[in-house]
Amino acid sequence: MRLSLTSTLSLLSIAVGLSLASTAQAAKPPAPDLSNSQFQQCLDGLKNSSKFRGVDSSTFNNYRPSQPDPSVIQSLNYQPEFQKDVWDYLASLVDKERVEDGIRAKHQWVDTLRRIESRYGVKAEHVLGVWGVESNFGQTLGKKPLFESLATLSCFDRRQSYFQGEYANALKIVQNGDIAPSDMTGSWAGAFGQTQFMPSTFLELAVDFDGDGRRDLVNSVPDALASTANFLDKRGYRTGEPWGYEVKLPSGFWGASNRKDKKSISHWRNQGLTLANGSPLPSTLSSAGLLLPAGTDGPAFLVGKNFDTFYSYNASENYALAIAHLSDLIAREDSSKTDFVTAWPTDDPGISRQQAKDIQQALLNAGYDIGEVDGIIGDNTRTAIQQYQSSHGIFPADGRAGQKFYRAIVGNTAPTSNQYGQPANSRPLNPAPADRMGQLIQQQTRASSSNTYSAQPSMQPSTQTAPASNIRYRRVTSPDGTVKLVRVDEGL
Repeated sequence: MRLSLTSTLSLLSIAVGLSLASTAQAAKPPAPDLSNSQFQQCLDGLKNSSKFRGVDSSTFNNYRPSQPDPSVIQSLNYQPEFQKDVWDYLASLVDKERVEDGIRAKHQWVDTLRRIESRYGVKAEHVLGVWGVESNFGQTLGKKPLFESLATLSCFDRRQSYFQGEYANALKIVQNGDIAPSDMTGSWAGAFGQTQFMPSTFLELAVDFDGDGRRDLVNSVPDALASTANFLDKRGYRTGEPWGYEVKLPSGFWGASNRKDKKSISHWRNQGLTLANGSPLPSTLSSAGLLLPAGTDGPAFLVGKNFDTFYSYNASENYALAIAHLSDLIAREDSSKTDFVTAWPTDDPGISRQQAKDIQQALLNAGYDIGEVDGIIGDNTRTAIQQYQSSHGIFPADGRAGQKFYRAIVGNTAPTSNQYGQPANSRPLNPAPADRMGQLIQQQTRASSSNTYSAQPSMQPSTQTAPASNIRYRRVTSPDGTVKLVRVDEGL
């Protein structure tokens, strides 16, 4: 369960010409210079404070960090995920790949999920929805050392009192023998395990479901899933009720999004609402509130108490909607269509993780140093997108990776490409003038005698083509620090 910190970053709108606007990426604050002497003095004080009662001195000393981690303070004050439009957020969390992974997990853990549902009354697919959104079904766990992160947050910047409690609780988890110290890694804010519990939530609600005497949310899938069901149950989950459903608003409907204002289903029927396919509203919810993530022009939902329990896991309506939507698709066992019935009110929808990887590979091929191709549109990728947009006259140059940019840089269908991985009948991928990696690609491509393509005097489309998927480069750093690019396609 991730920590919700309401640090909202503003977006800067810049006029372009007479009618175009650009949304600038908020700059990530630099990592602060933290005093280690101040840090150690703080830890000395915490050791004997009331919050750390119950933590043995040996436990405290054994896992006491030798220095603070400035990057967690940097992350505390920079949360770009809150800038995302809902269609971007949902597209990256609920895509074909994740639905298929969820369906496989459902069949793999069917017996465990059945027993969990019997004990806690929580629908199996709802537990899977949390698991999928939080850690991609256990495939993506945080790597930050929890003791170092929580100790740093306990001694610097804001909310120190809260993080001091979480730091003490993390030490108690290890002291109790539930989780090995080496497995105490997670997010910068301290959430860990396959379903991302904060230490305080772990101590309150984690359960030993596999019967080994340990509550291990890192290595035990049964423990992680049962603990999640226990969390939802304790937060008011109603057995047998859906989370809600997508609805169709009547023509001319006016109303505000307020999921907390629960009304009877008969009330909503009288307002003219139906299911998204036009069918009458079912009587499966005792009451429901209206959720309009993008206003009345976008998908609309009636949500009940179980949606609220998703929200309590991480205080974001978009997050709760991702869990809800993913759970429905897993229940239907259908990954062919991940959109809602009503389209989002945009002409530039979000992209899937595979499309994000395609964009990253195209940028890498074009000479932009975006780092690893991982499907995560982070700062490096956004900066590269902005540079590409600016150099190609694409406005707004906002660094956003949507369907329009995907089509611009990857193309819809491209049986052939030039030597930089770009479709041969489209605009060449020119790296930004100051892009050193782009220059290296140009130099190496021209100089390579083993290259099967003609050397080009400039980055213009080649008349000789090859499948776009064949052209890949990787960066190799020599011991002396020099960098070169090595082609990795076809074993080269």
